[in-house]
Amino acid sequence: MRLGLFILPILVAGCAAVEPVAAPSTSLSPTPPRDITVAIAGDVHFADRTLSLLERPETAFGKIAPVLARADLAIVNLETAVTERGTPEPKEFLFRAPASAFAAVKAAGVDAVSIANNHALDYGRVGLADTLDAARAAGIPALGGGEAADAYRPWIYTVENTKIAVVALTHVNELWESWKATDSRPGLAMLRDEQRALAAVRSARSQADVVIVAVHWGPEYQECPNGELKRLASALIEAGADVIAGGHQHLLLGAGWQGQSYVAYGLGNFLWWRNDAMSNDTGVLWVTIRAGKVKTAGLVPAYIDRVTGQPYPVGGQNAARILNDQNRLRTCAGLTEFPAP
Repeated sequence: MRLGLFILPILVAGCAAVEPVAAPSTSLSPTPPRDITVAIAGDVHFADRTLSLLERPETAFGKIAPVLARADLAIVNLETAVTERGTPEPKEFLFRAPASAFAAVKAAGVDAVSIANNHALDYGRVGLADTLDAARAAGIPALGGGEAADAYRPWIYTVENTKIAVVALTHVNELWESWKATDSRPGLAMLRDEQRALAAVRSARSQADVVIVAVHWGPEYQECPNGELKRLASALIEAGADVIAGGHQHLLLGAGWQGQSYVAYGLGNFLWWRNDAMSNDTGVLWVTIRAGKVKTAGLVPAYIDRVTGQPYPVGGQNAARILNDQNRLRTCAGLTEFPAP
């Protein structure tokens, strides 16, 4: 959700750069198309310390909201069922939130959420149905859930004649076979159903200029992606992904280019429910699209407040530390600082 023209410092590869506002047009030449911006952030919960934020949903995201609102398109991973009903699933961690969660997301300038994660069905298919109903009522697309035709369908968002497709997938192992979407049963879009997931990305590629895959995957608390994640990233890129934005590990993982596609293996926690996170380092992946192609991508660094659980942008030494750490992990992720020519 873009709030007019602005100048935002973007931190790419550890260096600050400023995306300039386009020069005014003249009668001698047409105005060149402006850059289109996409903001993608990690895991959002409304439980324990963050549940009380929903008493004022318009301020729930705090100081990070203006960053999200400045983008033409903003996406987060909503890692909770939005329901007051349902039966708990047989798992250790269970999350649910009231429908005001979507009011909070919308007030922060978020345009769509991924629910393809390991908590959207915490309260069964009744909870999933309530989540999808609440999302529709709020006017917020909830991506990656429903019967298979809906869960795997690319969501297309158009900004000034540039079509951006988003495919939301989860690869978490827990309960995946009983949670997967089928043609006759609502569930989640599973990357473990690899044939169907890659077909969804290819479908997105045929419909859009830029394809973003939001994927929940990988071992928790592990800094470097394993061989399986690297193989899957390559498969997603081959199918047509321009940007892969990962989550689930509770850490910021390495990010960079694989060929001409940008991969952020893990965006970490974002609006986080408790104060024992593996890391409070976080940020917003900021992607710039120019003439229908991904031009730049990098992290707007942020830190999770230890009292409220809200992320807030940081600068100076804190920003440098977060970026340097993410850049350090680029090597084990097998990524490069710049795209292939």
